[in-house]
Amino acid sequence: MNEAAVDSVRLLPNGGWDPRLLICRCAPTVDSFIVITARYVILIDTLINPATAEALLAIAKPHLRDARTLLVINTHADWDHCWGNQLFAGADAVAPAPILATARCAPRFGAEMAAKLAAQRDADPGRFDLVRPVAPTVLFDERLTIDGGDLTLELFPTPGHTDDHLAMYIPELALLLAGDAAEEPFPFATTVDALPPLRASLGAMMALQPREAFYCHAPERSGPVLLARNIAYFDALEWHCREALARGVASATEDGDELERYVGWRFQEAIGGDRQASVLPQMYHRGHQRHIRLMLDWVQQDNSLSQ
Repeated sequence: MNEAAVDSVRLLPNGGWDPRLLICRCAPTVDSFIVITARYVILIDTLINPATAEALLAIAKPHLRDARTLLVINTHADWDHCWGNQLFAGADAVAPAPILATARCAPRFGAEMAAKLAAQRDADPGRFDLVRPVAPTVLFDERLTIDGGDLTLELFPTPGHTDDHLAMYIPELALLLAGDAAEEPFPFATTVDALPPLRASLGAMMALQPREAFYCHAPERSGPVLLARNIAYFDALEWHCREALARGVASATEDGDELERYVGWRFQEAIGGDRQASVLPQMYHRGHQRHIRLMLDWVQQDNSLSQ
């Protein structure tokens, strides 16, 4: 199967945002971004395979003039954000450029990623055959500022969805690029310990009071209000779980739809009704059920520490 035939990458029409931000949609999987400054053309994520990374680079190339140089940022090391890195680093790079990420990102390019790649190849033959994971090349611990001349990119950790996640803020535009730290209808947590930092990251992004906000998995017109909705989702999730435990719900005995019923917060209610639920991929329903389980466990831990 030809990779290029599987995934299309297109530049979205500008919807009123600053023209120095380009939004590139890799349908149906993920959005990536290009920020054009006086000094740099900055690719934010490299998509899912070499073919999609090449398409992203083709959109960026007309702007690589007037002494601008290419930079690449990995928001985190999930497969749909970094499996085009090989175009920009390593022996076979066709457009060599620094790849920036948090220090926690590079270690994820190991056995776990190799296993994920093998599983993806088995599940979707042809789509990932040419992927060769390449780790980011410039790492930072806390914050990193890119002086683009006319625009500044402030990179800062937003752990929770993953430990290595970063987001970006452009103060001159009051514009936030949240990556997967916020999402429609909610960002994913995968462990109990991820819940507090995920919620803290949402709060940190909200505290910036951005005028505009864009996400890798949300409609481009979602805006900053999506941050508030994500915060409200996890606040409501905690409330429902505390109420359920106070009623004596045994969190260790239920699962799936039964768990939703016992806690009293169905997926449809959590995300705004049956119609909204019907258009979302099934993974969000499963994610909601997993969040209930994680939050029940977290509340029980929190209660035991408070006693």
